[in-house]
Amino acid sequence: MRVAVMTREYPPDIYGGAGVHVEFLVRELRKLLDVEVHCFGADRPEPGVHAYEPPASLKSANAAIRTLAVDLEMAAAADGADIVHSHTWYANLGGVLGASLHGAKHVLTAHSLEPSRPWKAEQLGGGYTVSSWAERQAYENADAMVAVSYGMRADMLQAYPFVDPAKVHVIHNGIDTTLYAPSEDDAILDRYGIDRGRPFVLFVGRITRQKGLAHLLAAAAKFDPEIQLVLCAGAPDTAEIATETSAVVDGLSRQRTGVVWVQEMLPRTEITQLLTAATIFVCPSVYEPQGIVNLEAMACETAVVASAVGGIPEVVADGLTGILVPYYSVPVEEFEAGIATAVNSLCADPSRAKTMGSAGRERAVHEFGWDAIAHRTMELYESLLT
Repeated sequence: MRVAVMTREYPPDIYGGAGVHVEFLVRELRKLLDVEVHCFGADRPEPGVHAYEPPASLKSANAAIRTLAVDLEMAAAADGADIVHSHTWYANLGGVLGASLHGAKHVLTAHSLEPSRPWKAEQLGGGYTVSSWAERQAYENADAMVAVSYGMRADMLQAYPFVDPAKVHVIHNGIDTTLYAPSEDDAILDRYGIDRGRPFVLFVGRITRQKGLAHLLAAAAKFDPEIQLVLCAGAPDTAEIATETSAVVDGLSRQRTGVVWVQEMLPRTEITQLLTAATIFVCPSVYEPQGIVNLEAMACETAVVASAVGGIPEVVADGLTGILVPYYSVPVEEFEAGIATAVNSLCADPSRAKTMGSAGRERAVHEFGWDAIAHRTMELYESLLT
């Protein structure tokens, strides 16, 4: 069986959970199948990986149109594939066209849904209409769809009610618990000016409406004065949200000490060191199909405070590996106050936080291994070809 994986992100260009998913899924699938990767960006030296960039003639075009140009190249290059597996709307149309052109089966994995992310219009302008159209084509034509959580499956069927529920399969995101494991190095704290003698809360994510950073910053005003807030936050969706975030962080820094903002994308080794050192990891997302970053924190034995949205409750066991804060059913101010209350309670009880961290590591190891996820994915492929 030959599989053509289509994705925007692939190492070394990874900025979100979808890219992490593809990286590790491909690694494990290659132990079982013949896998070719078709991705965006500059050429990669890795065998079996083909990268594409939009043509120079579209240099000034809307980003969504440039994306579709890459999709056309990926579709043309998928000759010989039995399965075309696309990830996110960026590659979905490549999957539709590639499978149709070459007589393959098309599988898509939903890492997000355009109808659930109306704020993308702020980033893409009219391109949001284009991205929504491209994604819809995939749902109308895919032979099978993978949801990374049961919450995501429900969202898919709500967003696209014409989809046959029998075609939607839940295969969770995973975590490599050898790469994401406790890694203690106090030098990382000194490097970024984090006080070793004070507890700190860590956020890791892009600066986008989806990740709820604005809510965390509002909640942080209510943190106990001894608690530090460390933000590993970069890659803003727009210049406007970057300016807005900077102004709020500056204001918070004037009100309290211990606000640290790391704006560059850090290597995995440094992220695991920060996750290990953190008292609590906070995920305030307002939309999250599953949230690999929570698994990464859990694998590093760190307690999690997270919003109870999407697939997060399937990862973070409330009261066992962390605390879930309601989002949908409460006013925004109550959600932000809930984050502050959860953070303050765990920082005041470090033994409870440590117990939750240990339970999180155990859960990550036993329930979210990539090898099992790859086997379930292969079984799905096989079911479409028999």
